[in-house]
Amino acid sequence: MKSNILTTTAMMAFPFMNSSGPESQVSVGPSPDPGPPCPSDTSSLRIPLTLFYALFVVLGLAGNLLALWVFRLDRSKKGSVRVLLVNVALSDLLLVACMAFRVWYHGVRGERWELGATMCHVVRNLFYMNMYISIVLLGLISVDRYVKISRGGVPLQRPRGLAMRCGWRTAACALIWALALAFTLLMTLLGEETPKELNRCFQYKALQHSKWRGYRNLMLVVIFWISYGCMVVCYVKIAFKLLRTSKEKPDLPNAARYARTAKKSFFILVLFTVCFVPHHIVRVFYIVTQITDTSCYWRGVVYQAKEVALLFSALNSCLDPVMYFLLSSSMRKQLMRLLGNVRQDRPETAVDRAGGRLRE
Repeated sequence: MKSNILTTTAMMAFPFMNSSGPESQVSVGPSPDPGPPCPSDTSSLRIPLTLFYALFVVLGLAGNLLALWVFRLDRSKKGSVRVLLVNVALSDLLLVACMAFRVWYHGVRGERWELGATMCHVVRNLFYMNMYISIVLLGLISVDRYVKISRGGVPLQRPRGLAMRCGWRTAACALIWALALAFTLLMTLLGEETPKELNRCFQYKALQHSKWRGYRNLMLVVIFWISYGCMVVCYVKIAFKLLRTSKEKPDLPNAARYARTAKKSFFILVLFTVCFVPHHIVRVFYIVTQITDTSCYWRGVVYQAKEVALLFSALNSCLDPVMYFLLSSSMRKQLMRLLGNVRQDRPETAVDRAGGRLRE
């Protein structure tokens, strides 16, 4: 009798000693986190990420600064597509600035973030904000070019009011920047979930307790596919129309130029596809793993695939200056004139003097 009382008392004081059945193994207290932290290890990608982001920073900074310089020198077409291209260049420069933080994080500090959680949120939100500003503007450029060609090169009539004073392209760019900044500021003020690893940034985050953040990211993916669909429709129609015109009327003075413009349209579309489509395909699976109960293995696989695909999106900031050269005839002329002036200003060499004597 005394032993039974002692046994009962011990089992009540130490429930884990009772192993008679599965019910006795259920712990009392708060339930465990349904989304256990998974290690977001990118050590195998640290060196490639550092090298590629560093390369993109150098090329993107040089290319977009050169483009803005050339656009500043050319003031002949204030109402042309140049307004949209200038805004794309500005967003690319801000994107390059955010990539510099990733170079510092992955390469210099060995994936240790020492600037605080708020700064991490700001850099990450600005990175995606500028990426999607570029995407929307590139889609708007495709629509602008399609409307121009459909109207036979006749410019659109400006509506009255604010758009009449500053141009509808300027008004559209101002609206895009205002909406993007307001959305980014709101997301920054709302903050993010406190990371399990306080000295990390750009790491995988489970969103099972705040699925609305995952749906927010899905909304951005939808914005991309809408912009991409506009680009595909517009550039394909532009290309086929110009090719058909050059074949049906080969005697036209601009027939050869139509064919070249059609090929450029296909080239721009291919660049956009290579840079952004892989990331937005992978990102759908990435968001699904964030808001659902997924094993750590698949979270790690999708996370690393997302980081690699994101490199292609960052590459676009280096390739956009090539697109400016293809889209803007005034930029081509200004750049050629600038290069010609550089050649004329360089010191005269013995070869140049010999050539001058031969010409005389």
